[in-house]
Amino acid sequence: MSTTALSPEELTKLIADLNRLAHNIWWTWNQGAQEIFQDLSPRCWQNLYHNAVAVLHEVSDYELRVRLQDQEFARRVRQVLHDFEAYMSDQESWGRQNAPELIHNPVAYFSAEFGFHETLPIAAGGLGILAGDHAKSASDLDIGFIGISLFYREGYFQQQINQDNWQVEYYTLLNPQNLPLEPVLDAKGLPLVCAVEIELTDVYFQVWRVNVGRRAVYLLDADRPENPPHLRDLTRRVYGGDNTMRIMQEVLLGIGGVRLLRALGVQPSVFHMNEGHAAFLTLELMREKLAAGISLSEAMAKTKAQCIFTTHTPVEAGHDRFSRDLIGYAMRKIATQLKLSLDDLMGLGRIDPKNDAESFCMTVLGLKLSRAANAVSELHGQVSRQMWRALWPDKPVDQVPIGHITNGIHLTGWMKGPVRKYWQRKLFSASTPSSPSGGETTAFWRSTPSMPLEKEFNSTAFWQKMADPGFISDEELWALRYKLRRELIEFARRRLGLRQFQSDFIAYDLLLDPDALTIGFARRFATYKRAPLVFDQFENMVKLIKDRRRPVQFIFAGKAHPRDDDGKRFIQRIVHLSKYSDLKSHLVFIENYDIHVARQMVSGCDVWLNNPRRPLEASGTSGQKAGCHGCLNLSILDGWWREGFDGTNGFAIGADNHPSSIEEQDLQDSANLFRALTEHVLPAFFNRDEHGIPRQWLQMVRRAMVTLVPQYNTWRMVQEYTKKYYLSKA
Repeated sequence: MSTTALSPEELTKLIADLNRLAHNIWWTWNQGAQEIFQDLSPRCWQNLYHNAVAVLHEVSDYELRVRLQDQEFARRVRQVLHDFEAYMSDQESWGRQNAPELIHNPVAYFSAEFGFHETLPIAAGGLGILAGDHAKSASDLDIGFIGISLFYREGYFQQQINQDNWQVEYYTLLNPQNLPLEPVLDAKGLPLVCAVEIELTDVYFQVWRVNVGRRAVYLLDADRPENPPHLRDLTRRVYGGDNTMRIMQEVLLGIGGVRLLRALGVQPSVFHMNEGHAAFLTLELMREKLAAGISLSEAMAKTKAQCIFTTHTPVEAGHDRFSRDLIGYAMRKIATQLKLSLDDLMGLGRIDPKNDAESFCMTVLGLKLSRAANAVSELHGQVSRQMWRALWPDKPVDQVPIGHITNGIHLTGWMKGPVRKYWQRKLFSASTPSSPSGGETTAFWRSTPSMPLEKEFNSTAFWQKMADPGFISDEELWALRYKLRRELIEFARRRLGLRQFQSDFIAYDLLLDPDALTIGFARRFATYKRAPLVFDQFENMVKLIKDRRRPVQFIFAGKAHPRDDDGKRFIQRIVHLSKYSDLKSHLVFIENYDIHVARQMVSGCDVWLNNPRRPLEASGTSGQKAGCHGCLNLSILDGWWREGFDGTNGFAIGADNHPSSIEEQDLQDSANLFRALTEHVLPAFFNRDEHGIPRQWLQMVRRAMVTLVPQYNTWRMVQEYTKKYYLSKA
């Protein structure tokens, strides 16, 4: 059979298109695209956080041209690029059909952090992950959307556990040239530079654009030569520094973000504040209106009509508060522009404007100057209405105007590659029974452009197929679970084996048991999340774990905030138990938790453990990532799980209530957790039929897929925001 080499012109175009693709993080939720970059340099892909841009920098232009002469590889590249172009140019999207007015006047979504992928570590936790997933689904649905955040040159910290089992933080400088970022340029082709007043100084910032499929997130960067050194460091670290640094970052985010939108010529239809960090944007909107000559009361009313606010935490420390002196120091010039005295400015951030003892609260500012506000789960809505009722003293608690939209996850972004391919293969096989087993599926997807993979995987109809043993048998489902558990265990062995000083007490190739019930816990180590709770009944837990007939093991991961010593003590306790107690080899801690580690854990664990001190978990989303992989939740009835649990699709720790005493709650939850493990989780997992299949367990896995996966995703969530808040002017 004759073959035809690609012409130099064809090669040049393919390479240019590959570079364009690498600079659009659509590839982070497309398995075929990831495999292209991985194949170009497997070691670079593994060692540099699965970074497509870094891979293309590693591979020379000449090598890339040679590799593309491989017809099969070139065919795969063309197919991925075809799929990318089809995605980008789709005119039959949900957004165009349901919210066309947002295309030209988009939602401006402000968040202090965005968690997209391990390549770009500029998020500290769930708030940022939620923002990143929101942006991805806005792209999938084709909602008019622009994100605004900060570019943190050193990102969030890298974590090491030292010889004392204590968390140690270190930072690495991010190089924008090696990341999926593009500089925003002005009409002359130079970096676009804007300014915002902080203290009495003009702080200049440049801007980077993250292409998120069809949408963009802009990152403000204060590392400019015009700025004095202490202000160049303003965007150095996520939530870095003290309260002075925090207020300056938030002035830059809120006020600077609005000024950037004006410089870009964007006229948003609504400003969405994702938590209080961005609430200073309301002051800039007021300043613009006052400059146009309208009164202060009119300016406030018109600003309120433009804004919505999402609160994410019932934890007091999660709401930024600033002293009068700090507001005066950082915002003196802005107050003058607003023609407000310092007392009047302070009043905007106080529940009682005249209470001099009250500090300035960013959440209060956001709530006062928004037309609508929401919490992130039903229970969190109840808690938030109680928490902020003093802002509406004339209303009963149940009429406080804070609604709720329960958080979700970007499903295809969190679905592990082998699982995505597995479901795609099953769906293709079911749709075209005569197709050869294991063959390419791309032709099928090309033939059905009205139902691309993202839409299918977010549909209720697809996940309802999981209840049908004809679609996937118990034997197949159990085999998939074994494959994923094995992959997690081998990942954990590799990661732990890198820490050479630990090699004296564990043989890593024998660490963990592929036949054991594997329970995972991974998240921020905030103390209210109570990471070590499962070990409070230590002697009972040791007996449980040492039962060879029903082996159990735990995998933990997570970071404590650099200034949270109590959270670090939780990590220290767990690491110590993993090394020096009877739990050794049945308990491991994977350090340097990030999105990649999270993806491995939610796919490979059998049970996802969540035991916050209720009602402090506003929503939580880590457990939502487990369902599509066949992992079941074991959780306190807090946040999203209180809504998702139906008695057949996972396990609850305790009832839908909690004691008022913290001490009593911890004791009760510890007992309920152990009871749930011994009376429900273990029997269901280890009750096997004559073929060795845990039928009851797999029935619960099926129920979780049917009832949870299509509901707790950001496709549903963003559609809900669009209908309820973005398009509504009420």
